[in-house]
Amino acid sequence: MYGFKEVDVQGLEELKANSNCMLIDVRTDAEVSRGGIEGAVHIPLHLLPLKAQDLPSDRPIVFYCQSGGRSAQACSFVASKGVGEVYNLQGGIMGWIRSGKPLTSI
Repeated sequence: MYGFKEVDVQGLEELKANSNCMLIDVRTDAEVSRGGIEGAVHIPLHLLPLKAQDLPSDRPIVFYCQSGGRSAQACSFVASKGVGEVYNLQGGIMGWIRSGKPLTSI
């Protein structure tokens, strides 16, 4: 397994406030239609290999999905490509919702 870090909702808030992190939603179109995290870019997991070369290497990237499993796969894949600072949102969008955070359309 390649190196990436887990980040909780509070950690994500801090990353968003203190860095120019890129937030990527790897859920399906149907899941994303129910709402996502403000500022996120939607790249379905199955398209990530096609889009990986477009990802920034000079800022943190945070992936999330429904509960954290698919985004962990995305983190491992991107980290294996040599991208430095990669994070997985613990609990995914469900953890975000449980923390009382709002959803927005992305």
